[in-house]
Amino acid sequence: MELKWALLLLGLFLESSESRGCNIGYERKNNICVDTNECAPALSVCGDHSNCFNTDGSYHCTCKEGFQSAPPIFTATTGDCRDINECLAETQTCSSDMNCVNTIGSYECICPPGYRKTRTDSGCEDINECSKGQDVCGTNGICNNNVGSYSCKCHEGYSNYGNDRSKCIEMSCDHFEVESDTKDVPVKLKHLLALLKSSCESLRDPNGGHQKGEELLENVFTSTDELLSEGNIADGATLSHFLDAVENSMRLIGPQLKEPLTRIETHNTFAEVAVMRSQAPPSGRVTLNTDPALFKTSWETVVGNSYPGFAFAALVSYKELNSSADLLQKMSREKSDDKERNVTYLLSSKVVTAVVSNAETKQLSEPVTLIFTHVEERAESEDMSYSCVYWDEAEGAWSGRGCERAWSNSTHTECSCSHLSSFAVLMALYPVQDTLELLMITRVGLALSLVCLFLCILTFKFCRSIQGTRTSIHLHLSICLFIADLVFLCGISSTQNKVGCSIVAGLLHFFFLSAFCWMLLEGVQLYRMVVLVFHTTIKHLYMYLVGYGVPLVIVSTSAIAYPKGYGTDRHCWLSLDFIWSFFAPVCIIVVLNSFVFIITVWKLAEKFSSLNPDLSKLRNIRGFTVTAMAQLCVLGGMWVFGCFLFQEKGTQVALYLFTILNSLQGALLFVLHCLLSKAVRDEYCKLITRICSLKEMYSEFSTNQSSNSQQPLRSDQTTGESKI
Repeated sequence: MELKWALLLLGLFLESSESRGCNIGYERKNNICVDTNECAPALSVCGDHSNCFNTDGSYHCTCKEGFQSAPPIFTATTGDCRDINECLAETQTCSSDMNCVNTIGSYECICPPGYRKTRTDSGCEDINECSKGQDVCGTNGICNNNVGSYSCKCHEGYSNYGNDRSKCIEMSCDHFEVESDTKDVPVKLKHLLALLKSSCESLRDPNGGHQKGEELLENVFTSTDELLSEGNIADGATLSHFLDAVENSMRLIGPQLKEPLTRIETHNTFAEVAVMRSQAPPSGRVTLNTDPALFKTSWETVVGNSYPGFAFAALVSYKELNSSADLLQKMSREKSDDKERNVTYLLSSKVVTAVVSNAETKQLSEPVTLIFTHVEERAESEDMSYSCVYWDEAEGAWSGRGCERAWSNSTHTECSCSHLSSFAVLMALYPVQDTLELLMITRVGLALSLVCLFLCILTFKFCRSIQGTRTSIHLHLSICLFIADLVFLCGISSTQNKVGCSIVAGLLHFFFLSAFCWMLLEGVQLYRMVVLVFHTTIKHLYMYLVGYGVPLVIVSTSAIAYPKGYGTDRHCWLSLDFIWSFFAPVCIIVVLNSFVFIITVWKLAEKFSSLNPDLSKLRNIRGFTVTAMAQLCVLGGMWVFGCFLFQEKGTQVALYLFTILNSLQGALLFVLHCLLSKAVRDEYCKLITRICSLKEMYSEFSTNQSSNSQQPLRSDQTTGESKI
């Protein structure tokens, strides 16, 4: 500002120097020098909040009342005036019971809250908030006027949640009770509901004491954390009780919190609560943020149609709350096309509960916004999509009604919902449709395998030169795979009959496990041949107990423990949440056989390096070991690829490899144990030679018979009778 006046003075100086000899502050008019009026409105040489006074050849500025000149020099001419804070300068004349409030150029004397000015403006007097016509406590509260304030005492059954200057509203504690006929409610949940009911009843009692909101919040979330740590919230009824208890607890605790924003985090929960208290309803936006989700709404939505003097909004996130597969699959009932396509649902986000003080949240006037963070980063594709859902307590399942997905990417999903409840984001996995190529590979490969396995069974049963313990193992291995492939080919798609489908799944479970058990026996037999003695056998009774008894025990136990695991809507095989009843034994057998084969190869290397080895026997054992390891790779490798099909990121390559290996395993075993075995090839050659010899003998016999029949009949000349 000083620069402005300096430039102005410089301009006046230059102008005056050009005015043909007139002094500064004068200008030439009609060839005479006259005074320049620097206070004219066009010049405005003095600043704001100042008065300009013109003098002969000059001017000066004075500050208006309530302002004072600034410290720099020439303030008398620049008019730089600043406000005087009368409240700090102690120049105000407010009485002792009033508060001084500074204004621009002046000040005001106002009464503190709870007081008003007297009629003579000589001071402040107490406002009687309880006077007739002021409904500060509501119809169910008693107003007690205090000096400068007031307090409300609620009737029994009503409460203002510890806010003494808020209206009394009706309060019910019935929702904290567990119905007598309710079964299987966790003990921790009962304790939590008992704690909340006790606190609720203390608030309803006008003469009773109650816990502070912060203390109650900590106790509730400690109990919730213990309940979630037990991991027994699996069925729909228990989950409904739990989520309802959390929602009602926040309605009980939220109004009692003193801080505008409260955050609490435990091992399994994370919550944020915003509270507003004022005589007038709050307005504007409110945002709550926990790590798994972001909640946005307006204070108008939070308040609703009635405002008792306080409002709150809360967001609770559960870190370890998961839904069982049955609860997730109930989602498909709302979409008939999803049911036909056998869509699988998985939780893609943490579950959160949103609560506001507005009691009418079934149909909000303005939708609320929730932004979820995905548990796993994954973009949508043709076989996967995200959907926003809420927990429907009436149905005991997740539902998408009233929630729409605004947008979604690989890491976040935004949901817009017209009601409040507990929310989550579900990931819909659409099954890979079987192509014509896969069906043809499966059917042709299995048909070829059945023929090869039948040849293996005949070979191992009737080929006398190769009879032994190992051949018996191969025989039963081939029988198990033959039956499994035949059942697979004929009944894998028979899903219309649930009982029949379960039987097919059980047979497949048994015979595939049995095949792996016989493969384990082969590994044990090789170990005994190499490590123990060269000519050792396993009793057939023991082999049958392991080869058929162990799978029978596993399948029987699994069927009794979880009968729903046998048969799905798409195939007659084990369900996804039950598949490890097959994969766990298979993995154990593959690991054990791998360990046995490593030891076998190591011992074989030692024997070959000895001085006088029995080379013929060692070569036989080496051949047995190589074929057994190849067999392990065929059978074990097939199910290794099969494991990838049950993962969320199963690829088409794994699907085709699994199908090819599965359908051709019989043919591969025929090549390994028959065509690559010299003894078996020799038997085949003998058999073929015998067949060819029989064919030649039959041909020669047929030829001789034909030639004899073609010779002419010789007649006796005397009798004329024919002779042969």
